[in-house]
Amino acid sequence: MKRPKLKKASKRLTCHKRYKIQKKIREHHRKVRKEAKKRGRKKPKKDPGVPSAAPFKEELLREAEQRKQRLEELKQKQKLNRQKEHEKKRKLEAKKNAAKVKEKAEGKESSVKSKAKTNKLLDKNSKKSFCRELKKVIEASDVVLEVLDARDPMGCRCPQLEQAVTCSGGDKKLLLVLNKIDLVPKENLEKWLHYLKEEFPTVAFKSATLMKDRTMQEQFKKRRARVDLSRTTECFGSKCLLKLLQQHGKTQNKAIQVGVVGFPNVGKSSIINSLKGVRACNVGLARGVTKSMQIVHIDKQTKMLDSPSIIADPSNSALALALRSIIDTEESDSADVLEGVDAILNHCSKQQVMMHYSIPDFRNTEEFLTLLAQKRGMLKKGGVPDIENIAKLLLCDWTGAKISYHSQPPVSQRPPPYLTEDKIAEMQECWNLKNLEEENNTTVQALKYPSPASSIIFQSPGMANGTIEENKVIEEASEWESLETGKEGQEEEEDFTESEDDQDDVEEEEKDETKVQVTRKAKLGKQQTSLTNSEKQIAESEHSNSLSLSLGKTADEDDAYDFNTDYV
Repeated sequence: MKRPKLKKASKRLTCHKRYKIQKKIREHHRKVRKEAKKRGRKKPKKDPGVPSAAPFKEELLREAEQRKQRLEELKQKQKLNRQKEHEKKRKLEAKKNAAKVKEKAEGKESSVKSKAKTNKLLDKNSKKSFCRELKKVIEASDVVLEVLDARDPMGCRCPQLEQAVTCSGGDKKLLLVLNKIDLVPKENLEKWLHYLKEEFPTVAFKSATLMKDRTMQEQFKKRRARVDLSRTTECFGSKCLLKLLQQHGKTQNKAIQVGVVGFPNVGKSSIINSLKGVRACNVGLARGVTKSMQIVHIDKQTKMLDSPSIIADPSNSALALALRSIIDTEESDSADVLEGVDAILNHCSKQQVMMHYSIPDFRNTEEFLTLLAQKRGMLKKGGVPDIENIAKLLLCDWTGAKISYHSQPPVSQRPPPYLTEDKIAEMQECWNLKNLEEENNTTVQALKYPSPASSIIFQSPGMANGTIEENKVIEEASEWESLETGKEGQEEEEDFTESEDDQDDVEEEEKDETKVQVTRKAKLGKQQTSLTNSEKQIAESEHSNSLSLSLGKTADEDDAYDFNTDYV
């Protein structure tokens, strides 16, 4: 058996073989030399130049240089002539094109605007379409369910929506559904239920996050052994909500339509799925999954209308925009995401955040994100922490159902100005409120809750303003369009002026170039002197500024040493 080759093969040769190779090489070189001699190949002779003994050596050299210069000048002239011809052709073409553009621009302005309008109408991701679909749901529904996140119920309330429903007239009712109650301590949940029921009838709800799909029942059964489905598949408060809606349908003596409305990632679609018992609507961690109105039949008497999320008004605080706006984390700017994370951390207790993420003390958001990225192994090339992606992931955690945090309800009951006593009484009519309280108590007692120590205390920013009216969104779009059209007009004007200015001859440009070369030399001397003077002035101003700053500070501030800073 052959021994396996563990090392690379050696390049050593026997002396006999090496000498043989050298001999063959020598013979080959000898043969090449002989062939070259036979061919008579000679090296090209160098130009000897003018001999030093020649009588008119200097004159001959001058003549040779002059010939060279003439040849170069001729070449340059030919080049310039070609360039002039090209420029003339280009100017003629530019004039023709400008005339055609003018004719087309006047005729196409109206057609372009109409096309832009149709494209915007077709674009489902636009804010305008979201508003349109939301308004459809509000108008079509007899009962509107405003879904609130139990962790921040006040931040999920939209005053514009509530006002639109209460002031719409007719028998339209508004119900508050407090979702994600399993992520909040029990005492805090009871306080919020007590606070909200005085304004609108509220239902405590915990939707089923992992829902059966009709096509995926076999896979679901296989996964049952691995996954703890007690928390994900069970839903609480669905019976209470269905009873309320069925009773309202009986009093009205007709089939009712129930619109489900709220800010993104509140759990609108998951509530419909849990009431239906099957995954009827698409659900995801990404914001703005639902883009149009969707009708789901639950009974003969009740239809559920799923709606796209409310668009947060840009006038809201940074925290409200971070948690409630439709942000696409993949496409959004890193500055907006970092600002949102900074707002969240400023509204939480620092120690609880450190305990939850098991991270040491941090000074600012960037340091916190770097520590979190290092802990979770989110690093770029060279071990640099990926701050942008970790910030996006943190935002998804806070809007999703991962982190347990809670906010305290206001101390005093101050209803908004659009909610008068008559309106509150009107909204609470036709509902069995005693039965609702009993059902809420049973759901509250049935669930497991996080302890107050493990849940992060969060300062709510208050009610979040939302844009429901389509006109406001259209105004923003129209302003943007007008800006774009203005820019296009300016660009066209610039093109026309350029074509007119290019009519000057190239000969004048050549004359100007010679003048410029003369003036440059004169300017260089002046610039050197002016630079020295300006540098002196800047140095004096900087010295005076530094003196004024140092005088402004007190002796204590100057000598104060910050022990938090580390010097490496």
